[in-house]
Amino acid sequence: MQNKLFVGNIAFTCNDAQLKDLFSEYGEVTSAKVVTDRDTGKARGFAFVEMATQEQAEDAMRGLEGRDFGGRTLHVSLAQPREQRSNNNYSRR
Repeated sequence: MQNKLFVGNIAFTCNDAQLKDLFSEYGEVTSAKVVTDRDTGKARGFAFVEMATQEQAEDAMRGLEGRDFGGRTLHVSLAQPREQRSNNNYSRR
């Protein structure tokens, strides 16, 4: 089991510190990162939070799933491993 959580449907104004404060209610947050657009730097509406232990991650997931935060209903789940991307996704011309 892992300690990394996917947090969806966050407000576009949310930042890393606010997210860390929210999740710290459930234990030690080792990292909190709001994902931003590469070109504009604006939040994309989701984030990843890593808790110190699996138990804390599970507590946070149960406690925050469906909770209103910044006027939006959070969706919290275990983060899935990133898929390997191949360089063959683009046609060469």
